[in-house]
Amino acid sequence: MRKNFVIYSDGDEFSSENVKNLEKALDGFVSSNVKLAVEIVFVDGDEIRRLNNDNRGIDRVTDVLSFPALDEIKGLPLKKQDFPCDIDENGNLFIGSIVVCCERAKEQAQEYGHSYNRELHYLLVHGVMHCLGYDHETDDEKAEMREKEELVLNKMGITRED
Repeated sequence: MRKNFVIYSDGDEFSSENVKNLEKALDGFVSSNVKLAVEIVFVDGDEIRRLNNDNRGIDRVTDVLSFPALDEIKGLPLKKQDFPCDIDENGNLFIGSIVVCCERAKEQAQEYGHSYNRELHYLLVHGVMHCLGYDHETDDEKAEMREKEELVLNKMGITRED
């Protein structure tokens, strides 16, 4: 089976095994004739606060920020020929960047009573969903996005009990 997601991740916060598991769980989630690329960056509280303020006008630490590269793609098949300017140097369709605050993820894991591993995976899947056009502005959108997130997390064997 040809994998259709590739994840570029910096640092050691998310192991290469975790990257492969996330890529595998996302396979088949989107119809595409090209590999979809997502960049993941891990930062501290100061950096994500700066990014949150610069990009959203909100001067506080947050857990995850997503920077989708493509507009209006939710639920659509993604074809290489439709996005010629968004193909990266490896021939992948770049769909966006995700920035995760590890400090905040650790705090939230404690607050919610589950593992840091589970929280980190959830935040990454949440970010990918934003890069794929999903949002949570309305109750219906939130329910749809949450369903998709749980589907991917379950494929990875990540449950709320973890």
